[in-house]
Amino acid sequence: MRILGLDCGDKRIGVAVSDPLGLTAQAVAVIGKGDSFEDDVRELNKIIKKYEGVNEIVVGLPKMMSGEIGIQARKVLEFVEFLKNNFNLQVTTWDERLTTVQAERTLISAGLSREKRKKVIDKSAATYILQSYLDSRRK
Repeated sequence: MRILGLDCGDKRIGVAVSDPLGLTAQAVAVIGKGDSFEDDVRELNKIIKKYEGVNEIVVGLPKMMSGEIGIQARKVLEFVEFLKNNFNLQVTTWDERLTTVQAERTLISAGLSREKRKKVIDKSAATYILQSYLDSRRK
């Protein structure tokens, strides 16, 4: 059984997937946000079919530093409801505060240029979201 992790932004969705045992997260894709949620679901469905055994989707919830739900988090929650209605999978939200910052720091320390970081930051953030979720399940 695998878990799909998503980092949803206004322009792109970063995607990560767990190994079959649910121990580690790997970055797999960045998909451009479509004109509608239907477009996004169509692209996610292709990824789910590629990685057999996906039984859960974990979506990063971008809460404000105070813990409150802001504009971006409301957009994500709307997408989460759409996912729940269009996939026969468990859909879970996970606090993603500072995951993009962590991903950016890791990519900088790896020596990636700003241009290269821009291409992978979303799937790196999705990996951090999913890995923190997987780690919490083992505690």
